[in-house]
Amino acid sequence: MAPPSFLIKNVRIFDGERSVECGSVLVEDGKIYRVEAGDSDYDGNIISKPGHTLLPGLIDAHIHADSANPVALPQSLRFGVTTACDMHNESYNIEKLRKQVEAGDCADIKTTSFAATIDMGWPMPVVLMHHDTPEVREEIATWPKLTTPDSGRQYVRDRLKDKVDYIKLMHESGTILGHTFNKPSLELQKAIIEEAHKHGLITVAHCTCLADTLEILSCGIDGLAHTFVDKPPTQELIEAYKKNGAHCCPTLACMASATTQGQTLQEKYAHDPRVQNLIGEEERGRMCMCMSFAKETGTQENAFESVRQLKKAGVPIIVGSDAASPAVGTAWGLSVHHELALFVNECGFTPIEALRAATSLSAQRLNFSDRGQIKPGLRADLVLVEGNPLEDINCTLDLRAVWKAGELCSAYKGTL
Repeated sequence: MAPPSFLIKNVRIFDGERSVECGSVLVEDGKIYRVEAGDSDYDGNIISKPGHTLLPGLIDAHIHADSANPVALPQSLRFGVTTACDMHNESYNIEKLRKQVEAGDCADIKTTSFAATIDMGWPMPVVLMHHDTPEVREEIATWPKLTTPDSGRQYVRDRLKDKVDYIKLMHESGTILGHTFNKPSLELQKAIIEEAHKHGLITVAHCTCLADTLEILSCGIDGLAHTFVDKPPTQELIEAYKKNGAHCCPTLACMASATTQGQTLQEKYAHDPRVQNLIGEEERGRMCMCMSFAKETGTQENAFESVRQLKKAGVPIIVGSDAASPAVGTAWGLSVHHELALFVNECGFTPIEALRAATSLSAQRLNFSDRGQIKPGLRADLVLVEGNPLEDINCTLDLRAVWKAGELCSAYKGTL
């Protein structure tokens, strides 16, 4: 059955790039059919919402729906995240997640399937430190254990069979955890990146310290899946990003949980009265905890300053949460709003720049050509909020409706 057609009018529109103070959007067959300034006539279902703002569906450029967690994608959608980018998961769990999406009422899933892991490299040692069970060891046994450049190239070809959207590399020394982990050779990383590019796939990498970040940038990576907390940014870092044309997805709220310095703000978001019907008790409780692994080795200010300096230099910055059930201090969907506020309140973004980083810029950087903007022909991934988040980013949590491909999220049925 085709999604219903409808007209949203008398709303402020942020189309992913710029805004119209009062306009209308016509949706037909799950796609945006027409966008107009001013009033508009339509012989069908009309939703008129003066004082509201219509946004493109938000893109969370970094999550983990670990073990095909059935909460991850529905909760993301309730918070206006219409696309969630999983950054390491077993291929059989990705198939489960895709079936969840087909069943409806879920954020769309993008994936790397298995990341490019090596034996006892990130995140294997950390997982076993906290969850060394037969079930976990069975799961880890399916992960790639890459060794040579040839194995890296074969890894990319195997991911093509999984119909992946990008390739995720792991480049983690363990510095901020006070450990030394096995780390892939630069020759292996270069082979993975080159093979991915050969097949038209972008590459992103996990790093949490400055030295590891510089190393992976030297290999030609297209983007970083975190910023770092161990040191302030350097001019060498800025130049390395610029040389590659790379982007940064800093996951600031996650890194603040790692240092424990973000706990007060985490608790504020977890207990915001506007979100209580959108998040479960278990997820709320995890949001109030901290990962703490960089408590002695890093500061959130280093992360904030890295984003300030990268932004000043013109490096693209996109929004991602790293939300996962083991990643306490995060919550699927909600952490994107937390991240947007940190961009504005700590890193010098205007609200429009922050919203662009969660919509059109993410779509551009990750090669998602069918979403990220409110433009004719694109998917009708839409978020309606009360108020004006283009002036006050806090308004993104005043959620009133979310549509994915023209279908209204069930949490908002009967409210328009």
